Amino acid sequence: MTPTNIIVIYFMDLIFGDPEWFPHPVRGIGKLINFFERRLRPKGDKWKERLKGVLLFFAVVGIVVTIAHYFLWFFKQMNPVLGNLAFVYLGYTCLSIKDMRVKAEAVLAKLKTGATGEARRELSKIVGRDTENLNEEKIIKATVESIAEGASDGVIAPLFYLILGGPVLALSYKAINTLDSMVGYKNSKYIHFGWFSAKMDDIMNYIPARITAFLITVSSCVLGKGFKNAFKTMLRDGRKHPSPNSGMPEAAMAGALGIRLGGTSSYQGKISKKPYLGEEKRPTKPFCINEALTISFAASAFMLMLGVIFKWLI
Repeated sequence: MTPTNIIVIYFMDLIFGDPEWFPHPVRGIGKLINFFERRLRPKGDKWKERLKGVLLFFAVVGIVVTIAHYFLWFFKQMNPVLGNLAFVYLGYTCLSIKDMRVKAEAVLAKLKTGATGEARRELSKIVGRDTENLNEEKIIKATVESIAEGASDGVIAPLFYLILGGPVLALSYKAINTLDSMVGYKNSKYIHFGWFSAKMDDIMNYIPARITAFLITVSSCVLGKGFKNAFKTMLRDGRKHPSPNSGMPEAAMAGALGIRLGGTSSYQGKISKKPYLGEEKRPTKPFCINEALTISFAASAFMLMLGVIFKWLI
């Protein structure tokens, strides 16, 4: 991985995003998880479910790593230029900078026209919670939370692993993150089968989430919103969240915007009460979505610069 590769990968995602028609490894990973889940998940036996959940994890991650490794090796053997193109392609598919912006802006566009029902439907594409009964304020807060979390697991974390180990390590991270998003729920269906995937996702996101939170505070300062409130809120509220990682960037974003996130949500009909992050220093209005997108983009740019400097130094 060279500094040039990192820059090219970043700007490819910034320009092209994740069009639905384009072959994307993460969609393949999702199908692979479904394939193994149908064949592995037993019912009723806690320890059998846990064991098969471990098997699911290693089967999916092992296959993804193996395919990624030999994909790069194959094209490199054919031609060094093709090898480099394959390297950049796999790296590009690990990032979600433009995709998050497009989806968040779709929510914002509906809110601006007063089409709250349509905004809820757009929001359902980026969050796991139930959206049917959310009012405008809660739609905005859910979108901001998703932007903050997406800045971590959709941009900073993949960049972090790209810098450390190239596309193979970054894709292994995406496989783990996708496993968590599909089977890592704490409900009766997945509490045992998905426990290992959820724990591994927590481990893989631990450092990137904290880097993201810090870069959000730096971005807040650079963009004229101040450093102190974002940093203070991150330290005070970041660890209140049920997730050991999601709370850090969400709290930093809440402090940067001067709004309060968290509270009561519904997931598949089940009420979840999360602690509040931040304070209501100003009304939560649609422009908060744009501000959150600007801060998250700045944070990604800072991560890019850090990665380029790191690779240049070594």
